[in-house]
Amino acid sequence: MNRQNKGSLSEKQMGYLLILPALLIILIIAIWPVMRSFWISLHDIRLNDPTKTEVHSSYGLDMERYVSTFPNLLRYVKKEAEAAQGPAKDKLEAIRQEIEQMNQALQQSGEIASRYEAIDQLLLEFKPIPNELKYVTLTGEATDAIRTTLAQTESTLLEMGANKQLAKPEGAVGVMAGITSAIIEPNYVGFAYYQHFLTDSRMWAALYNTFFFTVVSVVIELVLGIAIALLINRPFRGRGLVRATVLIPWAIPTVISAMMWKFLYDGQNGIVAHLFEVTGLVSDMGVLLSTKAGAMFSVILADVWKTTPFMALLLFAGLQTIPHSLYEAASVDGANRMQQFFRITLPMLKSTILVALLFRTLDAFRVFDLIYALTGGGPANSTETISIYAYKTMFAQMSFGEGSALAVLVFLCVALISIGYIKILGADLLGEGNGK
Repeated sequence: MNRQNKGSLSEKQMGYLLILPALLIILIIAIWPVMRSFWISLHDIRLNDPTKTEVHSSYGLDMERYVSTFPNLLRYVKKEAEAAQGPAKDKLEAIRQEIEQMNQALQQSGEIASRYEAIDQLLLEFKPIPNELKYVTLTGEATDAIRTTLAQTESTLLEMGANKQLAKPEGAVGVMAGITSAIIEPNYVGFAYYQHFLTDSRMWAALYNTFFFTVVSVVIELVLGIAIALLINRPFRGRGLVRATVLIPWAIPTVISAMMWKFLYDGQNGIVAHLFEVTGLVSDMGVLLSTKAGAMFSVILADVWKTTPFMALLLFAGLQTIPHSLYEAASVDGANRMQQFFRITLPMLKSTILVALLFRTLDAFRVFDLIYALTGGGPANSTETISIYAYKTMFAQMSFGEGSALAVLVFLCVALISIGYIKILGADLLGEGNGK
């Protein structure tokens, strides 16, 4: 009997060692982007807000904005103080001292003082401000002091403007708003976006549209795919040409297919819309893309036309693995074609069908380009899927934190669908392996 040498790896350990590179690749390519999206979803990141374009864990100051606005406020107050008389002059002098003290308190930090001079020089030379100079960290106390000073100054100036002591206090108020916007707040929001989407009717509507589109289109594609696979699996003259022709819709890029169907559905010149009207399927040519039910029917029909060949191709490959001898034996026993289909074809195709359903379900659930190019999610968001909702949130509204939360929700749904299919597929393969 051979004994395993001490220190050598067992077969199980060797197996884990062999799949380790694949696990690392999956971690880098698949898991890391999801974790990054989840991290972003915990923060309020907006590309249309200069103070929220990246993650900020503490208070800070946009030095470029502060340096470009603070001198304007000081200049305005000095000019008004020189022109004012009596109590108004005293108030403006007090304001000037307060904002100068605020600036001096900030510049007590050597880092802020040095950056202030460097950025001021770059602005005078009309040069871009590098990111390493642009942002500095502030304490909560310093942030509160700046806000208090600016609020008091704004209140005093507005009061003086109301009393006709200042001609145009709105100019200084606008400058102070610029200084206030230079203050960077921590943009960590935790699970606020997820809590929002749990009660967001638009999100639930998009999720319903996604599931409805997925279930209906995949079921139709499965039925048609089986029929086409059975057809092209039979021997007949020109079978190779038919097989190649069937794959043409799948080979056409999705966006081109969507634009083509958009012309076919056109309410004035669309051929398909005209045929549907003539046959009585629709009351008017324009209802296909202008009504909720018509738009959903249109995108499902376009998707079925586009991806049924893919389903047929997978099922055709499964049919090729079924021994022909089984059908010969069934014919000898007196089984007709319908009995052969339900007793031989379907049971032997079970694993192939599950794999095809897995790929098509995941692909349909993540649908974006077909619907976006065909209807844009309309009318009235009736064809808006969860992927389109995430895209609009991220790139139309520039809310990357909120859009990332939707992307994470899409990932969770896809993961649950995958786990369900894999469990069913794994149990099926295990049952076959045990001879059940």
